[in-house]
Amino acid sequence: MKKTLLAVALASLFPVAAFADVVVYGKANVSVQNADEAALDDSRVELVSNASRIGVKGGEEVNSSLKVIYQFEYQTEVDDGTNGSQTFGQRNIYLGLQGVAGTIMGGHFDTPTKVAQEKIDLFNDLEGDITHIFKGEIRASNIVQYTTPTFGGGFAGSVAYVTEENDGTFKQNNPVGTEPGNGISASFGYTSAMFYAGVAMDQDIEAEGVDLVRAVARVNFGPVQLGVLAEQYENDNTGADEDGALASALWNITDKWVLKGQYGQSDVRMADGEAASIGLDYKMTKAATLFSYATKVENELVGASERDDTYVGVGVDFKF
Repeated sequence: MKKTLLAVALASLFPVAAFADVVVYGKANVSVQNADEAALDDSRVELVSNASRIGVKGGEEVNSSLKVIYQFEYQTEVDDGTNGSQTFGQRNIYLGLQGVAGTIMGGHFDTPTKVAQEKIDLFNDLEGDITHIFKGEIRASNIVQYTTPTFGGGFAGSVAYVTEENDGTFKQNNPVGTEPGNGISASFGYTSAMFYAGVAMDQDIEAEGVDLVRAVARVNFGPVQLGVLAEQYENDNTGADEDGALASALWNITDKWVLKGQYGQSDVRMADGEAASIGLDYKMTKAATLFSYATKVENELVGASERDDTYVGVGVDFKF
């Protein structure tokens, strides 16, 4: 990500101070895939935009120990140009203060539990995304978060409070009929060049009476990366008490070729849910990657919720 001509153009229209430290960034990710889904009578070929986005972020120093920061990020669909009835859909958006004592910010953004997943999900935004069999992947509205500065050589933590709005608006992903409430999401982890481990929890984030605990770990052995994720989910409204686990592996065969795969089993989102993916990436440039994947998602349910789906695709990811 770097300053672009768009940022320069914006800055030329307004006083320089108003656009201090502006970064325009984004990615275009598009794939052509063959989808063979249980809900379809036959397989079909699809052009898919995989969470393509554009954003602006930056800040301005108040003094040597305090900075105002912001981010406005929007998703757009490269395949058909629309996101429902809108061209752009909100992603992570916030305004905050960053200083020696940590960072506090408010807006609409990923909870600490979602962020704690780190790089474990190797097929994020594709059909193999862990959101198909796990919960906790929430981008919450009306959220206020504090993140500690890094201490002890790699430790850091975040705690977020999701407010109950007076207008009765439900939080993202709330089941119909549940009441909005005040929710807490928190995480704590250790990060180094070779190792990452973290724990996270949600309380009343999805809905009042719903709790979730997640533990993750990643380790790098030279060109090989191994990751694991475990999750426990409890819903007092339905009596559900489910869990799941996922393992992933990535091998940098050369500086250009990357082989990766992952497998997850979880009852959290659907009974006996399973997802397995394998992929091969080719790094054409530092910003552009040609990728391929094959994903299988299935469960033991029968009827409208049944999944026995296979996806095979190839695409291009370009970051700027």
